[in-house]
Amino acid sequence: MFSPGRLRAAVERFGGKTVLVVGDLIADEYIYGKPSRISREAPVLILRFLSREVRLGGAANASHNVHALGARVIPVGVLGTDSAGDEVLRLCRSVGIPTEGIVRTGERTTPVKTRIMAGGYQSTRQQVVRVDREPVPVLDPRSEETLIKRVATLGATADAILLSDYGYGLLTPAILEQVMTVARQHGGLVTADSRYDLLRFRGVTAATPNEPEVEELVGSSLEDEPAAEKAARQLLERLECRYLLVTRGSRGMALVEREGPATFLPIHGTDEIADVTGAGDTVISTFTLALAAGSPPVEAAWLANVAAGVVVMKRGTAPIASAELLHALASDGTPREP
Repeated sequence: MFSPGRLRAAVERFGGKTVLVVGDLIADEYIYGKPSRISREAPVLILRFLSREVRLGGAANASHNVHALGARVIPVGVLGTDSAGDEVLRLCRSVGIPTEGIVRTGERTTPVKTRIMAGGYQSTRQQVVRVDREPVPVLDPRSEETLIKRVATLGATADAILLSDYGYGLLTPAILEQVMTVARQHGGLVTADSRYDLLRFRGVTAATPNEPEVEELVGSSLEDEPAAEKAARQLLERLECRYLLVTRGSRGMALVEREGPATFLPIHGTDEIADVTGAGDTVISTFTLALAAGSPPVEAAWLANVAAGVVVMKRGTAPIASAELLHALASDGTPREP
């Protein structure tokens, strides 16, 4: 078994690490309304407005997770000179996340994901629809040049660089090249989470795709564990990385090591989840931080698995704090050690 003491020590080591998070900073907007009646204009539900809030999303959520787990985080990305960008910047500062790596530009808008949530004060709120306001996925040359310089400067002190790609054009070839150069120069690890184009990130230390993403990339179904391992190893070779941590929904996770075995981890907690929003950010943040803090790959994967199990029980985009992770580990988060 991973002893509770060993896992607690692993989490406590997070505090001495620095992670540079490079990627798409997103505003996750929630609009809450109480069902009122059916509209006469169309067969749609009318919601009476109750409240609105904005949370950190995308690379900003990954940064929030790293920070909440007790490490030093430095987000590097772009925000528009718009109200959504103002809100993301304010939220970062309100929780103590440094903002010196964030560039503001009038050349593009801040990505916003607006979720309309229906439900009363005492009832469970359900997502009715999501509206995405997306920037043109092209980074202007001036912002790209500034980000390259910030990666070079701020990355020099980082133990790891986490790449969070939501397809908005932030991670250009030139920025990726600078990330890999910094990692080689300073011996840091690089991890990647990409929604749409994972194969762009060849040479990273680790990646954390979900099962449907792996199926699409290799062109085959992951119907059982042997098929999952075969597909993951194919992707591992194509990515030229050391570790692939595949999230499998209710079936848990699969860790495949380039020079080691495949380890299948059962889902932590119940499969009666509340909300998967942002769970991928939690997985890569915890996995990256644990590897940077010296945990063996299987231990790092288990910590990420437990962290995800906590976060999916929360409503909306939310990070996991180190105290929550420690509590979950002490309760029932101690698997048999492979």
